Amino acid sequence: MPRFSRKGVTKILFATTIAASSYIPTRVELTGATKLTKALAAVDGFALENQTIETPDLESKFTSKIEGDDQAADSSLTFYEDSADDDLEETLAKGTTGFVIILRKGDVPASNSMDVYPVTVASKSSTITVDNEAAKWMVKFAITDTPALDAPVPAAT
Repeated sequence: MPRFSRKGVTKILFATTIAASSYIPTRVELTGATKLTKALAAVDGFALENQTIETPDLESKFTSKIEGDDQAADSSLTFYEDSADDDLEETLAKGTTGFVIILRKGDVPASNSMDVYPVTVASKSSTITVDNEAAKWMVKFAITDTPALDAPVPAAT
């Protein structure tokens, strides 16, 4: 099993529209999406979690569980702040709706390694610190519908 590091491989994009109700973008939509990867300092969340339900009974001291509702983890992207360009901050303004597209294994056509999260930008804020580090800003997302997980990366044109 060949292993790899996400750095230099994984790509993260933001698309304002995806026509398909399945949330799987076409190659044109993928190519037209805003590339976020190079500006990213941190990625948090972007996972589907299940809220299990406890089902204890009197016959056992073991508390079993059953599957419950699915829920998206609290999700955010932290970016390095650009001292000259505000394009990303304008693209990801509070209230903006769109899709965070994660190509986990890179842009490899037909690979079932694309996750697409329908989102609304819930908040955007600068992270102010006196530490010796690069200036950053963070976007918190509300995931608005069931994401398309393990979707095929569209074929190259």
